[in-house]
Amino acid sequence: MYKQDTIAAIATPPGEGSIAVIRMSGGDAERIAARIFFRNREENNKLQSHRLYHGTVRDPKTARAIDEVLLAIMRQPRSYTGEDVVEIHCHGGAFVTEQMLQLVLSEGARQAQPGEFTKRAFLNGRIDLSQAEAVLDLIRARTDRGAALAVDQASGNLSHWVGGLRSELLNLVVQVEAAIDFPDEEIELLKRPELAQEISALADKILDISRTYELARLFREGAKVCICGRPNVGKSSLLNALLGEERVIVTAIAGTTRDVIEESISLEGLPVVLWDTAGIRDSTDEIEQIGVRLARDYLEKADARIVVIDGSLPLSAEDTELVVATNGPRALIAINKSDLPESLSEDDLKSLGCTIKYCRLSAKTGAGISELKQALRNLILDKEIEFSPVAITNLRQRSALQRTENALRHSAESLREGFAAEFVAVDLNEAREALEEITGLINNEDILDKIFSNFCIGK
Repeated sequence: MYKQDTIAAIATPPGEGSIAVIRMSGGDAERIAARIFFRNREENNKLQSHRLYHGTVRDPKTARAIDEVLLAIMRQPRSYTGEDVVEIHCHGGAFVTEQMLQLVLSEGARQAQPGEFTKRAFLNGRIDLSQAEAVLDLIRARTDRGAALAVDQASGNLSHWVGGLRSELLNLVVQVEAAIDFPDEEIELLKRPELAQEISALADKILDISRTYELARLFREGAKVCICGRPNVGKSSLLNALLGEERVIVTAIAGTTRDVIEESISLEGLPVVLWDTAGIRDSTDEIEQIGVRLARDYLEKADARIVVIDGSLPLSAEDTELVVATNGPRALIAINKSDLPESLSEDDLKSLGCTIKYCRLSAKTGAGISELKQALRNLILDKEIEFSPVAITNLRQRSALQRTENALRHSAESLREGFAAEFVAVDLNEAREALEEITGLINNEDILDKIFSNFCIGK
């Protein structure tokens, strides 16, 4: 559980803006508001829940006005956290906002930890753990599709699906437990072939949803794409062309890029994280060697790779080595500098035994960039995607489902092998516990701390 105190934080992003919001939650939230909020000829004890009121925030010790504000009280249980919540809407200057927060803290509130408002919503039963994770996914969404996935999960789609599976699983547990309680009747109570088939069917359902993780992860986190090649083939120019802006310094000097430069784009709703890496070659320069090692590391962990080759020159040994090393279904060759006379043919690539698709383009003029973007999206997704009604968006959820499936498969095998009902019950209950971790029916404090620490302060 958590301390029954009152927390406060700035709920809007830092910096200047037209409006900033200071949020409080806890038993003293309304008392603190009554101490600092003043209305002309009106009393604060007449404030109604879920309405906005205009007034002035003053320091009660000096009566000095801090700002003209709007204030809202949302009394429990009809609030985000399930506690009394107060929001103060003030002008969005950094100084005024900080003054407002410090005043609230001086009146007895505590600075909230990252994600503490949402954690309280979970602990008070307003949302379950999968919905809490969806709140963070929605905040971090980069595209329409990513936001839609988060909204679906926040609305309880995954929770409803898990609840249905849990009901099926409990029915199976009841059958096995009955056979344990009445051993003389086991043959009638525990129809092993039929029960093993039911358990396997349930495991298949779970496997189908587990398989949605990789696709959902791409829309949640973004596909990682490494732009690689030897020096001076136009990798940084290609990054600029894909972004549509001059993000990276481009010169005719080989080895200009030393570090990994990361930027993001959207390919028809698919978020893509682009890594522009140092030119890969043998070098005696210590700093360049570090850049080359980084380039190779990022090449290994990328979801897809764009190998850039200078089409105005014959293939070099460095080009050949990189093409052969990346040859596979998750790579594209970008034959750059199509605005110059061509010196690289399709036959040159075929002679390497290369099966990678390629695009001819000019990062300088922009020719072929649209075709590269479409080819890259097709490469990452393989085909036009259709999401299942329920999708798994993070590794914790997939891990819990995998453990659920494995325990179910083991219990079905135990039934077929004629093991005692007690062994089957252990596996089924292990599957139930793993499934309940998804929505937080069973939780671990360390896991909760890790999940909510990823939130911003004030959410």
